[in-house]
Amino acid sequence: MNIIDRFTAEAQKNPARIVYPEATDPRVLKAVVQLKNLNIAHPILIGNPEQIQTLAKEENCNLDGIEIIDSKKDSRLETYSQIYADKRELREAIAQKLVRKPLSFGGMMVNQGAADGMVAGVATATSIVIQTATLTVGFQEGLSTPSSFFIMIIPEFQGEQDKIFLFADSAVNIQPNAQQLAEIAIASGINAKALLGIDPKIAFLSFSTKGSAGHEDADKVLEALAIAKKINPEFDLDGELQLDAAIIPGVAAKKVKESRVAGQANVLVFPDLDAGNIGYKLVQYMANAKAIGPILQGFAKPVNDMSRGASVEDLIAVSAITSVQARG
Repeated sequence: MNIIDRFTAEAQKNPARIVYPEATDPRVLKAVVQLKNLNIAHPILIGNPEQIQTLAKEENCNLDGIEIIDSKKDSRLETYSQIYADKRELREAIAQKLVRKPLSFGGMMVNQGAADGMVAGVATATSIVIQTATLTVGFQEGLSTPSSFFIMIIPEFQGEQDKIFLFADSAVNIQPNAQQLAEIAIASGINAKALLGIDPKIAFLSFSTKGSAGHEDADKVLEALAIAKKINPEFDLDGELQLDAAIIPGVAAKKVKESRVAGQANVLVFPDLDAGNIGYKLVQYMANAKAIGPILQGFAKPVNDMSRGASVEDLIAVSAITSVQARG
């Protein structure tokens, strides 16, 4: 069973209520019909019901049994607007103009427990999805940084048939500071356990291993490690580590005296987006690895962003992941 099939099977055990605020995109309509039929999620569409139904007929999509919400007329609009206004210290009239937009209304549904997660981005820039989720859904306790990770499945790694790693952050934070780097690590560890059921061994990567090269960039990684240990002292974390010292036992034995992570890391935290983005693409294309993501993280409840070139199959896969995240 491949990993998407695993997520699908897990989601089917307890399907989550997932909001889709881009309901006038044909891909979304085709995806939610399949999600409902396969019992992967309970989809909720947000938008103008007449427009959605018209498009559904044109695309031969049967939306029977799928909830459709008009964010401009829904009875919860006033309540959600008041909550948003109070949190952001805005006038309610201004808040209502924002909340009546499908993306913001969907975020408030997630925030208030009317939905378990949200999938968006096929018609919206990533920056707007993240900004809206920040303002509506908010962050996990102890975190204040949205970030992302890729699930990397590497074939025939060091004698193993398949080896799974989490790479973070490879899509969102360009130059994370020490606090942000620490939060990326903790959020990634949480997802490693919730999504993959693995015991996270979290390595803060650098060009230096345990002081082998003195530089302020390596110092940032050390500072991030100290912060992360305070946020979650139960996780196994270590750094700064060069990649080989992080994942190859023989190298770790030579370079690191004692570590619960070195040589056995499965969560790799890159020091910046240059390293993270280049790193996952190198592995994807040069090691013939499967890259699943980017998956957003750090929010109080799952919100995931799609590429604007996403396919129906991509939407279904990410929805399955979102459903598992919501129940994790």
